[in-house]
Amino acid sequence: MESVVWQGLALSGIFSWIVITCYFDVTKKIRSLLQPWVSHHVVSGTSIILKIQKHQHKFLDALFSGLSCIVSVPFYTAFLPLLFWSGHGKLARQMTLLMALCDYLGNCIKDVVSAPRPNCPPVRRITATKDEEENALEYGLPSSHTLNTVCLSGFLVCYVLSYTQSEDAFVKLGAVTLACLLVGFIGFGRIYLGMHSLIDIIGGLVFGFMILAIWLSVHEYVDAFIVSGQNVTSFWAALSFLLLFAYPTPEFPTPSFEYHTAFDGVVFGIVTGIQQTYHQFHHEAVPRIFTSQLTIPTFLGRMLVGIPTILIVKFCSKALAKWILPVVSNTLGIPIKSTSYVPMLIGSATDKKSSEIKQSSYIHKMLFFSQQDLFDVDTGIRFLQYAGLAWSVVDLVPSLFSHLRL
Repeated sequence: MESVVWQGLALSGIFSWIVITCYFDVTKKIRSLLQPWVSHHVVSGTSIILKIQKHQHKFLDALFSGLSCIVSVPFYTAFLPLLFWSGHGKLARQMTLLMALCDYLGNCIKDVVSAPRPNCPPVRRITATKDEEENALEYGLPSSHTLNTVCLSGFLVCYVLSYTQSEDAFVKLGAVTLACLLVGFIGFGRIYLGMHSLIDIIGGLVFGFMILAIWLSVHEYVDAFIVSGQNVTSFWAALSFLLLFAYPTPEFPTPSFEYHTAFDGVVFGIVTGIQQTYHQFHHEAVPRIFTSQLTIPTFLGRMLVGIPTILIVKFCSKALAKWILPVVSNTLGIPIKSTSYVPMLIGSATDKKSSEIKQSSYIHKMLFFSQQDLFDVDTGIRFLQYAGLAWSVVDLVPSLFSHLRL
């Protein structure tokens, strides 16, 4: 009963926050206070970036571009399934949840403040990958790479030291030193690449340590709820839905909301799958890599089976969502548009106006706080696509491993 009460209070609190922020236009008020101050520091910090970039070299370009790739969201997204299949399920699900928390809060701050990145030119901006080109379209403060590195490296150090139960002060000092060096290299690299100003890096450090401190105090409770709580799936479905509407509207559109939607779907898929199959595939006694029960050849076999499977599920989930969501939306009377996924609806984004909608549906009236005449069906498609992919990682693929004796 106590669990149901706090779940209701949490969801009610988020819903109330959505209504309040919409009614009082909280996002714009916060932006009007912070954006000029941050923008001033971005401009004044240009000289620091130019001094650093005087020492440009092809080796440094490659080094910092490579470091940015290995601490990016796509890298972690690709790495986490392997962590699940290696037998370290608890670490994998907690890293997934922490990554989602960092992604959501970091992007929320970016879009609330809507502060620019350093001007290019005079700053030389290096975008070695398509992912970096898309990152450059986001706002600057805080640096997501810095924030994510602080949180994930810090949590990993704490987890490893706890798992190994090491009491050696030199081991602890060495682990913390390595984490700090990585954070320092990432922060410096983001400035060198022209992607961020000093104020963005400082913001990433501050918010990163705040999020890490909060997560270290609650992660065990969250994990216990996921593996053995009541109404987990229904609660997380409602939470995911509300978080989509709670996301702030930026001054100008950026890819940040798309990234959040994808990772929101990933977390929902992981939570749903873990809740259903924890005692079968994800308990603490499962075989772990580098042991006689899970050898390297067996793990490679898991990769050969698992990776193609989750890619097929991702494709099928997207195809089903593209077919089902428009039908459901039209049945419920929700006016929708599509920016890229559904060709038939792409033109409707500009052709339809709110005045042309003769009668709003009941559900549309319920969503008054969204201040939208047309809802982008791509959001739902993207959410379901990644939810299906994540569910397959922790449910379908382990079932295949069991049948194939991998």
